[in-house]
Formats: sequence, structure tokens, C-alpha cells
Amino acid sequence: MLRPGSAMMIHVNGLGYAPQNLARVVVWEWLNEHGRWRPYSAAVCHHIENVLKGDSRGTVVLGQVEPQLAPYIIDLQSMHQFRQDTGTMRPAQRNFYEPSSAPGKGVVWEWENDSGFWTPYDMEICVTIQNAYEKQHPWLDLTSLGFCYLIDFNSMTQTNRQSQRKRRLRRRMDLAYPLTTGSIPKSQSWPVGTSSGQPCSCQQCILVNSTRAASNAILASQRRKVYTGANGAPGTLTLVRQSNTFAGTTLWSPTSSVSSGSAKPEQVQSPATGTTYPRVPALPAPTPASGQNNLNRPGPQRSALVSTRGSIPPGVPALPVKNLTGSGPVHPALAGMTGILMCAAGLPVCLTRAPKPILHPPPINKSDMKPVPGVNGTCRKTKKKHLKKGKNPEDVVKRYMEKVKMVPDEDCTICMERLTTSSGYEGVLSHKGIKSDLVGKLSKCGHIYHLLCLVAMYNNGNKDGSLQCPTCKAIYGEKTGTQPPGKMEFHVIPHCLPGYPEFKTIRIVYDIPAGIQGTEHPNPGKKFSARGFPRHCYLPDLEKGRKVLKLLIVAWDRRLIFTIGTSNTTGESDTVVWNEIHHKTEFGSNLTGHGYPDPKYLSNVLAELSAQGVTEEGLKD
Repeated sequence: MLRPGSAMMIHVNGLGYAPQNLARVVVWEWLNEHGRWRPYSAAVCHHIENVLKGDSRGTVVLGQVEPQLAPYIIDLQSMHQFRQDTGTMRPAQRNFYEPSSAPGKGVVWEWENDSGFWTPYDMEICVTIQNAYEKQHPWLDLTSLGFCYLIDFNSMTQTNRQSQRKRRLRRRMDLAYPLTTGSIPKSQSWPVGTSSGQPCSCQQCILVNSTRAASNAILASQRRKVYTGANGAPGTLTLVRQSNTFAGTTLWSPTSSVSSGSAKPEQVQSPATGTTYPRVPALPAPTPASGQNNLNRPGPQRSALVSTRGSIPPGVPALPVKNLTGSGPVHPALAGMTGILMCAAGLPVCLTRAPKPILHPPPINKSDMKPVPGVNGTCRKTKKKHLKKGKNPEDVVKRYMEKVKMVPDEDCTICMERLTTSSGYEGVLSHKGIKSDLVGKLSKCGHIYHLLCLVAMYNNGNKDGSLQCPTCKAIYGEKTGTQPPGKMEFHVIPHCLPGYPEFKTIRIVYDIPAGIQGTEHPNPGKKFSARGFPRHCYLPDLEKGRKVLKLLIVAWDRRLIFTIGTSNTTGESDTVVWNEIHHKTEFGSNLTGHGYPDPKYLSNVLAELSAQGVTEEGLKD
């Protein structure tokens, strides 16, 4: 039984068509790294639908509608979203809702994140909230949808039932999502016909087009084969088994025409190998839609898909794709191409569902959180008053330099001029007491530079009284960074990390709010965002783990943990990002590479801290 306000279930006939007079709202969605289907905006969905009408196997350039989506395209044939600058690939789907639901009316429900920006809810949740709002319910419990939140319509807030943290929410009107009527086209699943559009020259499209050509060639050859029936009469069997698989389900799409009865109704024979597989009973019409490569998957089928896992026939090979980042035993692209070719050859294939990472431990009471042994306190704050004032550049450079008796006839690696000539910064930069041809040697590493070049390099840095050799990265003085103000908390929780079953866990919580960039940041005076905070990180509670924590506290005090720059994950600029000191943010698994077990992590992070000048010598007893 459907819950109120959910996407409607469309009953289709055996050919995959819906009644001609049925109208529904179309919402396109993409699958994020947490396994949630996130909706595109109404404007983007209108654009996709327009492209779909012209070429159902074409490519949609999302940047034509929203400039911030410029790197993204959607391949309608494979039903994947590609990010062209990073190569990231995510499944996309076409979902349907009732015209009277929230997307049909242009209603958008959003919650306020830590940076003060408004984030839209998943469409399924948005529909449920709007349904309760229209019925004038005073509140709505989202537990039934898998979220421990309580929506209060009177105060327009969202409350976390575990932490009791409240966030503001709002309801706004936007463009209504596109409305479609008539028949739903057949599922577009691999392999399909050739594309009618102009091919794209990017790496992703070259790979897709080459794979299409290979699969279509195999499909054509299989269709031309003639097989003999049981009674000896020739019979044409055009049986192509296409496996639309996601979340552990399998869709069998036989289009067979046997001129003389030869096969039992409960069995199907592979034309390529002769292997006999049990035929899967016909599934109800709304259920067999694939989550990845199907245009027509109604919303409530998510639960129906899970219930069909038992329909996978015995002997069907499963390609275990762990996740979308390629860290599984079979690379997603290789597994996808293998599945395509096996499918085209008439062989069944089933891709197993990608397991979800375990990011957080079970709920913990405050009384169970204990101080870390050997570490003073449980919290450190960094404020603007902690920032060190700049020092005279000439004094800083001269402090770490030694005189050179014989100047070698080689290049200065900063200005690329010969050391025996004047610095390349002559006339560009002038400082009292430093001549343009003056040369010195760094005291610890011995690398030689023009003193004026080192002054120029210092002026382009953080001006904190420290100097770093541009050749070997040796640090002179105490290096500090440009981390914005924030808070660092740390405590021991009574849970074990994978690989450390005998030890408890040190949890570190970083929290940095959004703000205005300072003079040391890339764009002074401009706002910066802080996504994903508070961020939780984990260490094993053993001697080496406590040592790492102590050094991380030093790095935090020196503002080296974070910086402001461009995110490698989202491409967003002017945002808080990690600063070359890796942290483990995945508590109970290691699917993303940021979790445990990882026996080399503690040694690696100590080396990274040392490269930033944070060593045991800097620890205060």
C-alpha cells in the first residue's frame, strides 16, 4: 500500500506502454555517494525532456541551463551522468509523480545547512512533506522514510530526534516540473540502436560509442542465426536476454518467436553456449524497471525492487562492483562493458548492489565519551586573535641563510636566472639591505638562491616568520597555514575500528562555519562556504594513535588542517578543503579509501605531519 503523497505506480502492459490518457510529472534524479536519489531542478528537467523528444539516445549538456553544472552531461542511452573534467560517473533515472504532487505544483521544500545555504529535500521526502502540509498536520515524523527527523510546520523547523539539533526549513514556489502524457517509451537498456546525434569527442563518449558499436555488432550477428526446433524443422529464435540489474534484481526481456515448439515454457536456452537456465516468472509490470539504465522507474518501486532479489536464477554470474569510485574487485567501467557484451551475446549477467559505507558509529551517550588518556582537554578553538602578525621579510630570510664563498654557475630555481647574475626580481622588487645579486645558502639543506628571490617567495606566502625550501621542502621556523577559525573536539568512544578489535576509538570532530576570507586567503573580503561540517574522523585508541592525535592538535593550532580553495570532489571554489593531511572519515568500512582497516595509515599520516613541520619536537610536555 502506497503512503500518501508518494510517486504513483503506473501499471503498464507487457509491451511496456501505459494507457494513452495517463498524465504524470517527470522528475530526473541522480544517485549520490550516499545512495540517495537527488532531483535535478525543474529547469534542468524541462531541458532533458526537450532533448529526449528529439533524440532518445542522445547526450544532454546540463550547463546549457545552469552554468554551475557546466562539467556535467547525461548520456540518455546508458542513463548515466558524467562529469567531464574528473571522469566521475553516476547513475541517473527518470521518475514519475502525480500532477497534484509537489513537483507538479512547483513546490520545493528546503532545509538550511551549516553554511546558511538552502538545500532541497529528496523529491520523495518533498512530496510527503507537502502532502502533510496540505492536510494541515501540525508536524510530520520522517522515521518511516528512514530519517530520524521531526518536521514542525508551526515553527518551520526540522529537529534531529537523536541530537535534538534544530534547523530551519522553508517552502518556496518554483517552476513546475514537466508534465508528460501518452505512452511511456520502452526501457532504454543496453544494447540499443545507434545514436542519431553528433558524437562527442570526450573520453567518456568515445568509450560509450565504441562499446555500443561492439555490442550492436554482436546483437546483429545473434539475430541472424537460425536454430533447429525439436522436431527437426528450422525455427528462427531471436532471443536476446537483456539484464537490467540494480539492487540485486534481474529483468529478463525475451523477444522470442519460435516457429515450432522446441523449448519448455519454464526454461530458456542460451544460443551461444547451449546452457539451459530456468526462466524467471514474469514480474508485475511496475517492478522490473532498472534503477540505473531505465527511463521509466516510478518512485515507490524502490521497495519493490528489493523484494525481487530471490528471482535471480541460479548460475547467473554476478560481477561484484563495490562502489562507484573504482575501489572494488572489478572496476565499474570494466564490469559495465563486460555485462553489456555478455548481455548482447545472450548470456545473463547480474551486477551486485554497491554496498554502502559505514560512516558513523552507533549512537553514543555523552556519559560514554571519555577524555583521551595523556591528552589535556577535549576541545581546541582557533580564533582570529590567535593569528600571528607578519615579520620583516628581510630579517626572516637572513635568519636562515648563510654566506656563500664561491657562487656556483647554475640556475636559481626560483627566478631561473644564473646565480652569478642579478635576480630576476631586480626592478620588480626592491628591499633595503638586499642587493639584487646577493646569493645565500639555506642553513639546513644547503640549497642556494638569490636572497631577493627568497624575499619575493616569502611575500607571496603566509608571512608567518617561517620559510620553506622550494627544492626539498625543508621547513625553517614554525610553519602556519590559512585555516579559518573553528573548533576541534576529541574524545574516546566505546567502539572498535576494523583492524583494531582490542582497542576503543578516538573520535575527532572538526567544525568550521562559513565566513569572510581574510587577507591571507585567495579572495580577501569574499564569502567562503564550509560544506560537510561538522566532520567526524577516527583513530584507534592506542599509543601510536594518541601520538597522531597530539600532532593533529599541534597542526590545528598552527592552522594546517584545512585551507580555503577549490574542492576536488565538487569543483566548488572559495570553500573549506583538506590541506594535505589525510584523515579517516569512514568508521566501520573502507569502501571509499577513507576508512579502516589500513595498517599503514598511522605511519603515513605521521609522515604527512612531518612534511608540514609538525613533529614530536614540537610537542609540549
